[in-house]
Amino acid sequence: MLSVKHELLGALALELEKLLPGSADRAAFESPKVAEHGDFACTAAMQLAKGLKLNPRQLAETLRSALLENPAFVQWVQAVEIAGPGFINIRLKPQAKQEVVREVLAAGEHFGWQERVGKKMMVEFVSANPTGPLHVGHGRQAALGDAICSLFQTQGWDVYREFYYNDAGVQIATLATSTQLRARGFKPGDPEWPELAYNGDYIADIAADFLARKTVKSDDREFTASGDVEALDDIRLFAVAYLRHEQDLDLRAFAVKFDHYFLESSLYLSGKVDAVVKRLHDAGKTYELDGALWLKSTEYGDDKDRVMRKGDGSYTYFVPDVAYHIDKWERGFSKAINIQGTDHHGTIARVRAGLQAANLGIPPGYPDYVLHTMIRVMRGGEEVKISKRAGSYVTLRDLIDWTSKDAVRFFLLSRKPDTEYVFDVDLALAQNNDNPVFYVQYAHARICSVLAAWGGDAAALNGVELTPLQSPQALALMLQLAKFPEMLTSAARDFAPHDVTFYLRDLAACYHSYYDAERILVDDEAVKLARLALVAATAQVLHNGLGVLGVSAPQKMERTKV
Repeated sequence: MLSVKHELLGALALELEKLLPGSADRAAFESPKVAEHGDFACTAAMQLAKGLKLNPRQLAETLRSALLENPAFVQWVQAVEIAGPGFINIRLKPQAKQEVVREVLAAGEHFGWQERVGKKMMVEFVSANPTGPLHVGHGRQAALGDAICSLFQTQGWDVYREFYYNDAGVQIATLATSTQLRARGFKPGDPEWPELAYNGDYIADIAADFLARKTVKSDDREFTASGDVEALDDIRLFAVAYLRHEQDLDLRAFAVKFDHYFLESSLYLSGKVDAVVKRLHDAGKTYELDGALWLKSTEYGDDKDRVMRKGDGSYTYFVPDVAYHIDKWERGFSKAINIQGTDHHGTIARVRAGLQAANLGIPPGYPDYVLHTMIRVMRGGEEVKISKRAGSYVTLRDLIDWTSKDAVRFFLLSRKPDTEYVFDVDLALAQNNDNPVFYVQYAHARICSVLAAWGGDAAALNGVELTPLQSPQALALMLQLAKFPEMLTSAARDFAPHDVTFYLRDLAACYHSYYDAERILVDDEAVKLARLALVAATAQVLHNGLGVLGVSAPQKMERTKV
């Protein structure tokens, strides 16, 4: 059906060009808001009417007559109707919709994918300093970042996943002293325990392993403990490696992998922070005031100028961010996306201002940001706020242990990132239609059960005759399948993996309706094979969509009565 739509758009462009030269680019189809109005809608007549000095409805009638004589419309279109002030509604013939089944089965796992664009992009996400277990907010970042990466891979981009963190600074110093106190035998509540120390049980675990002189290894570092409680720097290095290893375990349980881990400290050690400050100074984009060095960020749309270097000589936190993004650009990433919490909103303008002031040819909107809110967790009808292990928050590991990787990913992606979200543990465990991930996965498993009962060679379905697929439910299902590629494109463009969850729920609903309306394994061989081809194509698209989200597509599932 994708090829059919392409043909019809070409025909529409040709007829528009005849009516008004230069208007071929107005050729576009929309999905009617009411399904009964048709399969495609076109508003070109209303757009061109003023330029041609014609009544929109009269122009729509003229365009309709021309389209009905076009060979592509003759072959694929059942009716072209005028509605309202000049809407053109197009109804496809069944064989036009049936084409999508062939396209899905032929493309398989790559149905919906676009040709490679030959460009590199980086998505930076999670980026949690190793000071404790990953919390549910990090889980939302992990799900968002990984799904956005997958979306852009379907659009032909070469995608690179990066995790940025700091292994020095105040938070890491607090981690080290907290671990040292535990190693000396102190605990939260003791007079010697500082108010700002980390209180979670994980600190005791780090201290015990340090005293036992264990070796810890993460994806990007390894360290063997000395066991010396006076060696604070050893404790710091061990604690960072320990928690990086813990983060790796959490991310592995969540099926998230990174291509590279980038240390903030490397920007200082390599001189890149000093270099960017010098570059901005030499370009005349800074000034001294009250003992501090300021960036003229208001010249680039910021609401006020920003301090770069404080009176004590230390840099403010956005300066290494500017150096880091220059490094991304110089590594060849023409597009960069940062997944961060909404508390980072104030960073956007100043980082972009610094990049523009550096005058390196970096686009004004670089990098893109996707900001997300935190989430609340409900269990047993009550809000859960504290994890014993973490000491003050619910961890990503808690959610996975209570439910499953699939449920956590699907649920955390089921709303716009900046929308407040309540994760309902009990709903995530429910095996009924109220649970959206179960509902979608069950549709896939249901199809696999049908194909298994048939027992034939699925590859043989590619070339079967599809004419028997004429029922309203079958036609609706095929039309839904055809929406998948454009949905992926728009979801990538808008950084909106939640669109994939909505689409999959709609596709599952279409399939369940079809399954309830028509028996698939009937005696008539031609009808049976056509219906098997349709459901096999549906399973493939469900599989592909779930894959974008990082959610499995099981072949067998049980369900409870609703």
